Amino acid sequence: MAEPPLLTLAGVHTHIGRYHILHGVDLAVAAGEVSVLLGRNGAGKTTTLRSIMGLWRVSRGAIDFAGQPIAARATPDIARLGIAYVPENMGVFSGLTVAENFRLATPSGRFEPQRLAQVMRAFPVLEQKWQVRAGTLSGGQKQMLAIGRAIIAERRLLIIDEPSKGLAPVMVGQLLDALLALKRARTTILLVEQNFFLARALGDRVAVMDDGRIVHTGTMAALAEDVALQSRLLGLSLESHQ
Repeated sequence: MAEPPLLTLAGVHTHIGRYHILHGVDLAVAAGEVSVLLGRNGAGKTTTLRSIMGLWRVSRGAIDFAGQPIAARATPDIARLGIAYVPENMGVFSGLTVAENFRLATPSGRFEPQRLAQVMRAFPVLEQKWQVRAGTLSGGQKQMLAIGRAIIAERRLLIIDEPSKGLAPVMVGQLLDALLALKRARTTILLVEQNFFLARALGDRVAVMDDGRIVHTGTMAALAEDVALQSRLLGLSLESHQ
């Protein structure tokens, strides 16, 4: 029998003020896989992530994580269940060193050696910059710091919002290498990403949003091979992002 999804959203509606943003979102994220959420700007992708984390309160519907309902829980309680969230703005502490940023993300302020070694293997540039202030890092290095900091303690799910946004191509390549290392380690990831080359390289499964709804789900491989479907769902072709 197939293992149940680690995270599920069922009929999720979210209002922000008087605006009805999510209209019955259904989504499943399998353990050990990278699930990519695609869609045009304004489709509701970031609102979906923020709803999962309790940053926006769900108006209706259910969100379950590891079999537990979390839609009514506070954000710190959700994080304590083992979900790490890397928002689009990264949220690193510029005045602190890389080491100090990591230390703040650990419950005890101490690193578990094996876990730290795993993160450093995924993000070797951070080991080189260990005592450097985060504010002096490049945009790509800050993004790696934000992701590495999110998984320095044991997490069951990593949620990342547009990690490649605004990065130079060379930094996107380095970020992709780091995320592929996490994928090989079977880190469960829910990723919002506009760079289709990155999304295709990382994704196991994909869900496409439009106007606050999920309008397509399937494997990333199938979407990557279907140019007509890409054009219909996204107005773009993955082939143009080689």
